[in-house]
Amino acid sequence: MRECGMLLPVSSLSSKYGIGAFSKEAYEFLDQLQRAGQKYWQILPLGPTGYGDSPYQSFSAFAGNPYFIDLTELIKEGLLTEEECDSTDFGGDPRYIDYEKLYHNRFPLLKKAYARWKEGGHTSAEAMESLGEETKLYCFYMALKDHFQGKSWIEWEEDIRLRNPEAVVRYEKELEGEIGFYVFLQMKFTEEWNRLKSYAGDRGIGIIGDMPIYVAFDSADTWSHPELFQFDEDRNPIAVAGCPPDGFSPTGQLWGNPLYRWGYHKETGYAWWKKRMEYSFLLYDVVRVDHFRGFDEYYSIPAGSENAIGGAWEKGPGIDFFEEMKKAFGELDIIAEDLGFLTPSVKNLLKETGYPGMKVLEFAFNSWEESDYLPHNHTQNSVVYTGTHDNDTLKSWYYSLSQEDRRFADNYMNTTNPLEEQVSWNYIRLALQSVARLAIIPVQDYLGLGCEARINEPSTLGKNWRFRLLPGELTEDILNKCRELTFLYGRGKD
Repeated sequence: MRECGMLLPVSSLSSKYGIGAFSKEAYEFLDQLQRAGQKYWQILPLGPTGYGDSPYQSFSAFAGNPYFIDLTELIKEGLLTEEECDSTDFGGDPRYIDYEKLYHNRFPLLKKAYARWKEGGHTSAEAMESLGEETKLYCFYMALKDHFQGKSWIEWEEDIRLRNPEAVVRYEKELEGEIGFYVFLQMKFTEEWNRLKSYAGDRGIGIIGDMPIYVAFDSADTWSHPELFQFDEDRNPIAVAGCPPDGFSPTGQLWGNPLYRWGYHKETGYAWWKKRMEYSFLLYDVVRVDHFRGFDEYYSIPAGSENAIGGAWEKGPGIDFFEEMKKAFGELDIIAEDLGFLTPSVKNLLKETGYPGMKVLEFAFNSWEESDYLPHNHTQNSVVYTGTHDNDTLKSWYYSLSQEDRRFADNYMNTTNPLEEQVSWNYIRLALQSVARLAIIPVQDYLGLGCEARINEPSTLGKNWRFRLLPGELTEDILNKCRELTFLYGRGKD
């Protein structure tokens, strides 16, 4: 069945307290999706964000972002007062998230809520019952990070850095209250997300979420499971992840994430990955596996490199990994993020798995070569996007095209100098017309917004992950037009 959905991070919802959350605005957005005939809401990873505020650099692969906890819900529960929340400075610009103010001002509120929760007779042991072992490790890790003034585990005292059993017991006892705080946050995150996800399901809306292939070095995952990663005897990375130089970046991309010891993972039957996959499908209905080509071959950069020039391709786990996942879970609803330069072996791996790949229209219109992303080359078993969270908006992209590429795009679309307000809608139509069984459109493109609404520009810091919808910006007129096109191109039915 042909279907469609919208892409919008939870953080980009409008809300009262500085960042999108599991608040009434999230429920209202789901209602809007239903009225627009949509079947999916694609979000970014829900994990707690670290350096650079990126959801792809999380403190754990098994935890939720406490920023998404709805403060109004805590007010209803008597854990906070409206005056306390309203008097807190979360930043004055409703269009953009101020992460510095969130970091400094939201956590004191959450600690007040935790203290009152405990005063009500609750205990962290009670809350822990709802959490998995890896999530509990995250709570311990964050308490330790706070104890060591926010430093990564590699800079902690040696006994706890190396997880000496006596040190673990001592710190667990010493930091019991701090651990309990993070347990409380994960309990609230889980309760609120489960309610929202259930609300989505009741309205026929599936959630598409991301599973980043890599974890952050500063994470509970690397501290608690160093054997899974390419570390030396002192647990420093031997090599790190990234992408080689290309036409867009002459020095490549140095991501810095630690690389996996795939041989060890295979020996364990991919046990840690099975836990990760299970957790991902608790959160989401469909999982977009980020950087799919890394399972075929991954780019390895010597640790300490200033850029990605000196890296080399190494062999990944290949089809064995996905066969093990299928043995454990059966057929999984996965989207393979297969963007970038694809070798024959990557294409073969995608074919072997049977997962749909991605077709991004903003990558299609290169006047000098035939592109797999052009709609006449799409296949049914794929997901078409106008752009992703890493792309510019349609409007900004179109006006930044070279003269030759824009001429090619106009010829393909059979348009000449289209009106500015029509540019985004032209390419939305093109995506919805595709034979791809699923079409996902970023909300910014439906709104016709420019570069000010871009979510992320890879390899840059300081301006990403900040965009938010304004209250009432997604109007009924826009929703009606979405619905009209959804039904026009056979992607919905009453």
